Amino acid sequence: MKKLFLLRHGEAGFVEGSDFQRPLTPRGITTIKKVGAILQESIDEIDLMYCSPAQRTRETAEWLGKYVLIKNSELQLNIYSGDLSTMMQMIDSTPDEVSSCLIVGHNPVISLLLSSLSDSEYINLSPGNLAILEFDVESWKLIISGSGDLKEIIN
Repeated sequence: MKKLFLLRHGEAGFVEGSDFQRPLTPRGITTIKKVGAILQESIDEIDLMYCSPAQRTRETAEWLGKYVLIKNSELQLNIYSGDLSTMMQMIDSTPDEVSSCLIVGHNPVISLLLSSLSDSEYINLSPGNLAILEFDVESWKLIISGSGDLKEIIN
């Protein structure tokens, strides 16, 4: 059994500079704290996190990490600039010893990934929403479109 958590970054503000440098707003931080507290009631740790290196996603991951232990993490630029195919390749390359994986990313691709994996109509994750999917497989390589069971969306 594999468990995948898909988290859209919290609400971000606008600053001088690039989109990449946008920080979370106070409302965005509050939302992630709420999501973290709810998640903490059902799990203690996540084996691996893939996170976009953008400011708002890194801050989102840091806040979530105050509630749930994230054992290993990797910054992945392809989450910021990638497409659905790139995201599926990243999941496919996840080591099989990893049972739970978190992806902290951006719309539209994080919502497209959720919709594709759960074989659902388009599900739009709002800023700070966390989707939890389960897959009845032993290898991440066996995860394909429509193979996930959407357990919950925390917002």
